[in-house]
Amino acid sequence: MYKNIFVVAGVIIYNKKILCVQRGINKYKYISEKFEFPGGKIEKNETEENALRREILEELSMIIDVDKFFMAVNHQYPDFFLNMKVYLCSSKSNKLFLSEHLSYQWLNVNKIKNLDWAEADIPVVKKLLSNNIF
Repeated sequence: MYKNIFVVAGVIIYNKKILCVQRGINKYKYISEKFEFPGGKIEKNETEENALRREILEELSMIIDVDKFFMAVNHQYPDFFLNMKVYLCSSKSNKLFLSEHLSYQWLNVNKIKNLDWAEADIPVVKKLLSNNIF
């Protein structure tokens, strides 16, 4: 029986660039050091939007606006099943502080395909590349 994990992630946009963050070393090699859209787990009695704002503040010291729902991703990893709700977000600044991630990049949408993404984030990358979000 696989564990179901429910998370939210944000496609954070500043000045027509998208924030891409690199995960730290993880016990699961298949997501270790991969790029992802930042976010995290939803706590009890928390809305998806509030969870996303809280996680981004905790992990990146950023204040964001959650603008609109973008897509849902359901992905089976070898050790767990991920249910991820993805939102388009904006920030009034590109300043951030990494507390959990190894690195970050602000990239034009056409450059995001060049990163080594976690598998669950690849459908988000593909939709961003096929939609004109700006």
